Amino acid sequence: MEFVWVVPRSALFPEATPNGFLALEADQLESRFLGPARDEGFFIERRYAETHPEFKQPIPYVAICQEDKVLCLTRLSTQGEKRLHGKKSIGVGGHINPCDQSAGDIFANACHRELHEELILPNDAALLLTPVGIINDDTSAVGAVHLGLVYSLDASQLDVSIRETDAMAGEFQALPDLRSLASSPESPFETWSSFLLTSGVLELQTS
Repeated sequence: MEFVWVVPRSALFPEATPNGFLALEADQLESRFLGPARDEGFFIERRYAETHPEFKQPIPYVAICQEDKVLCLTRLSTQGEKRLHGKKSIGVGGHINPCDQSAGDIFANACHRELHEELILPNDAALLLTPVGIINDDTSAVGAVHLGLVYSLDASQLDVSIRETDAMAGEFQALPDLRSLASSPESPFETWSSFLLTSGVLELQTS
């Protein structure tokens, strides 16, 4: 049985609910979303959370950048989330679990754990994470119960490789090519990645 961190939707969106990608500076992300999510959140069983959109599950979502390239992943059919099989993604991340409540910040802990679970990277001291914003998409069953906490990782001086080769394949690809692919009618990307690629925000992170 898996337990995940959830936040009442009303605590995150007391007024208007954003749709798509919303760019935020670090202090804005903290005051508008991370702070309320930390104060009002709690753990419940994931199976319950997946079918109750009155709660949002915050998901760290990290784009790995090397100069003008971004790591593009393909989710294989061996992954647990069947709704994402075969989809391409530029986001590394996952649910926040009870083990992330150790010393330090729960969101930073979850972010680093997920990075090291999915990728082979140097230790945390070398990981230069930059807050970018959030992604919200209530138009699908998956999106309705999740909220993306978006970061970019400057991996220009890092060796990066896939750890979970049985679950994912991936390589660094030129950002303009990925953006063009995400903009096409037959985009192979999961919705969150399409939002992030077409927003243009990653150009600022890789310039």
